[in-house]
Amino acid sequence: MLIVHVHVHVKPDQVEPFKAATLKNARNSVQEPGVARFDVIQQQDDPTRFVLVEVYRTSDDPARHKETAHYKKWRDTVADMMAQPRTGIKYANVFPDEQGWG
Repeated sequence: MLIVHVHVHVKPDQVEPFKAATLKNARNSVQEPGVARFDVIQQQDDPTRFVLVEVYRTSDDPARHKETAHYKKWRDTVADMMAQPRTGIKYANVFPDEQGWG
């Protein structure tokens, strides 16, 4: 398992369009066989900040995800909505074990 937290800071006037585009991407992403989870969370005290919690079954699956049409559409759609470039941090799974991810 590979978990990626993608931190995104969105321009204040772009929060709702960003959310709409990101939810569409997330709904498609969870249909990919290599994606165990794809969560979209929004910071409570600063609604311009989001974290995408992406859980992949193998280390090859993020690259496969980035080749999908829905990811490419999301990437291009949200590029100008961001207040700064997004950042990603990769994590190794500790708990639950792989069977616990469904």
